[in-house]
Amino acid sequence: MTEAEQEKTPDLSALEQEGEIAADYVEGLLDIADIDGDIDMDVEGDRALVSVVGLKGNELVGPGGEVLEALQELTRLAVHRQTGERSRLMLDVGGYRERRRAELSKLGTEVANQVKDRGEPKSLQPMTPFERKIVHDAVAAAGLRSESEGEEPHRYVVVLPA
Repeated sequence: MTEAEQEKTPDLSALEQEGEIAADYVEGLLDIADIDGDIDMDVEGDRALVSVVGLKGNELVGPGGEVLEALQELTRLAVHRQTGERSRLMLDVGGYRERRRAELSKLGTEVANQVKDRGEPKSLQPMTPFERKIVHDAVAAAGLRSESEGEEPHRYVVVLPA
């Protein structure tokens, strides 16, 4: 394996360490907020995944996942502070991200089909980087191209005809 390949290969122990740091941080937040929930840790691809499960209510998700996005950024900062490395950690609460992934995959496929039928590009609503990636993947799977346009936090996907 070349040095470049080694750099691209995720270090499983480092990702597990990220997950542990993140889990401790989130557990502390739950304790402070007096919210009951369990923490699951996993490694998915090249990122650590920490999930809060067993919650009653979705106050940790917020409208459109806004609270979840903020918690994820805070958790990434906590990991960075301890490791000195930028984290791509994914935080999920109550399965929100998995449900959102399914919705966005379906949306990407439907919009790709509309663009194929009409032959005209179609712009979608602004999305987070996580959401845009899912739509881009669904559009590519449908055989079309897509691009992201605009500036954060108003960046959005444009699906282009073949």
